[in-house]
Order: sequence, then C-alpha cells, then structure tokens
Amino acid sequence: MTVSRDSTDGALAGLKVVDASTLFAGPMAAMHLGDMGADVIKVEHPTKPDPSRGHGAAKDGVNLWWKTLGRNKRAVTANLGSDGGRRVFLALAAEADVVIENFRPGTLERWGLGYDELAAANPGLVLARVSGFGQLGPYRTRPGFGTLAEAMSGFAAMTGEPYGPPTLPPFGLADGVASLATAFAIMIALRSREATGRGQVVDVAIIEPILAMLGPQITRWDQLRTVQPRFGNRSVNNAPRNTYRTKDGQWVAVSTSAQSIAERVMRLVGRPELIDEPWFAVGAERARHADELDEAVGGWIARHTREQVVAAFEKAQAAAAPIYDAEDIVADPQFQALGTIHDIEDPELGPMKMQGPLFRLSGHDGVIAFTGRPHGADTDTVLGELGFSAEEIAALRSEDAI
Repeated sequence: MTVSRDSTDGALAGLKVVDASTLFAGPMAAMHLGDMGADVIKVEHPTKPDPSRGHGAAKDGVNLWWKTLGRNKRAVTANLGSDGGRRVFLALAAEADVVIENFRPGTLERWGLGYDELAAANPGLVLARVSGFGQLGPYRTRPGFGTLAEAMSGFAAMTGEPYGPPTLPPFGLADGVASLATAFAIMIALRSREATGRGQVVDVAIIEPILAMLGPQITRWDQLRTVQPRFGNRSVNNAPRNTYRTKDGQWVAVSTSAQSIAERVMRLVGRPELIDEPWFAVGAERARHADELDEAVGGWIARHTREQVVAAFEKAQAAAAPIYDAEDIVADPQFQALGTIHDIEDPELGPMKMQGPLFRLSGHDGVIAFTGRPHGADTDTVLGELGFSAEEIAALRSEDAI
C-alpha cells in the first residue's frame, strides 16, 4: 500500500503535539497521533538524541527502527536544561495541544518547565507524563523501562514453560501497551477540554496498562489466594491450544476457546470419540486432558504440510493460523487486503516497507506522510514558524541551546 498525505489530511489534522519523550512508550504514543494526522514535533537534545535511534538493525549506518518510530514527526533539537532551550520549549508548548514527556518525575520542574509554567503560557495544554512507575509513590524516581513492567505486572511470572524460568517478550510489549493507553488518555483529556476549556496532566505508569491486559489475576488472588502458573503455549481455560509442527517443518497455532470449535477440531483430526468424553464439554476440564488432546491434534498436523493444515482447518471452520515471520506477513493476502504494510519512499534509503496505523476509519484513514527524520532536521523551519528570526536561531545554536 503506497500512501501520501499533506498537512490538512487525517482525523487529527490541526492537532499539535510536542514529543519530548525518548525510547518507546511516549514516542510510540506520539507516532499513533501522527498517523492520524496530528502535527508532531519531536524534541531531542542537540548532542544526545533519542536512544532509539541506535536500537536494533541498521542499513548503511541508518537506523531502521527510527524510520518507523519517528515517522510523521518533524525533528527539532533543544537543550531544555539551558535558558535558550527553555525558551524554545515554552514557545513550542504555547502553541501545542499536547506535550508528551518521559523524564524522571521532577525533571521538568527542575528546569522550570513543570505543568504550572506550561499552563501559564497555554491553559488548554494537555501534558502527558509517561514514566516507569508514575508520578507518585516510593518508586517514582527509579529508572523505569518496559522490561521492569513486564516483570512487575505478572506477565513474566505467567509466561514460559511450566518448569522453566519466567519469560520476557523479545520486544517492547509493556511500552507498546502503555503507548496505546497514553494515546487514549490524551484523547480523553482533549475531549474534557472541549467542555472545560482547560487542559490537564495525564499520568501513565508503564507498570499499569500491561497489568490491565492480563486478565483477572488480581481478583483471582483476592478471592482464591491462587496465582496463575506457567503453562507454556497451553491454556488453563481450554484445550487443545498449542503450537504444532507441520510435516514441512513449519508451525501452526490452534485455539479452541469455543466448544463448537473444539468439537470440529477433533472431528477433523479423526478423533470424534473424544467429544463424547464427560470432561470434553467444559474448557477447563479439557485443559486437564491437554496431553491426550495435543497428541491427537499434533499427530495429525505432523502428517500434513502447513498449507494443508490451514486449508483443512478453514474448510472445517476450525481455528488455526500459521506462525509467521516478517517475510510471511508481507506476502499474506489478508494483510495485503487490509493494507497493513505500507510502501514509503525514504530520502536516505529509498523504497521502504513498514506496518501502518493500527486501524482504519471510514472518514479518514491514517497514513504515513514521511519516515523518521534525521536528528534536528526541522529545527530551523519549526523555530521560524514560532517567530524566531534567523539571527535568534543562530544565537541559540551558538550557545548550544539547539
């Protein structure tokens, strides 16, 4: 899917967002808003850019992660700890609808850029503060990353093989979940501003949104004093539910959350007699017989190729999916029909594919106008829009404020 956009397109066109956050949760929230048309201005330190510019794979010395995370953002530099940088940031905030930051609590206040100062210049401003542990409590000043949230939320404790160690995801799961919560909270705060005329502070602790995604583990502990153990790829709620290796060395995942699906699977794999077992009618009881069910399903799948398995499950109206890598995703007709993968022309690397916005709107599709920009590429343009003269910009640069 090849897309383009001018500055007036998008459901959030006219919304101005200052992204002063680094690494993943805050910048990803800003990316979501930019995908929907917001004018996002990325503010980075003049000599210490967002560390995500150095994370992951690179091509010809150009970081690839940043091309996605920094998309739809104009790149500006400002040293917020300097007088000149403070002046630039106040000017940006004065014209913005939203500021996103993820410094340790108290840092903006130390620079004279706390919400009181920002709101004095712009009473309607929404300040989204994203941190590991939030703005309150005994851990508020600790360094906080998504890995710590994955550990403390219960995710790692319930993930992994039954007799193996707790398992962390190989990507920024907690950061990604927190980014969605941040974007959602920002939109709620903006909706509230329509009624009150005033902005407010959004406080997102990365440890919380992922906790909310993990089901009733807290209620279970409160009521039963039990915790969910690790089950690997199985489920405590139903079976068969696992990953299975195919005849051609590929893998598929099978889910039987619905009773009717479980029955179709057993008929498909040639074990219909199991449906008549007294325990089969209840998902939790099926989970206690997972070994027997996995043997039946896994044995059948092992005798067929991945293509044959997926086709047979589709014909039987049972639920299975191939386990994909990136190459499979790009080639899949369903992702193609949805327009999930966008083709973008990058000034540094040329044609480039990346996953697009999270959803579609009938009125305004989200699009990618441009990929992540070089560090500070738009400083002069943005400051000029704020009313800074060429001489003032040169002076700020000479004092290392930008």
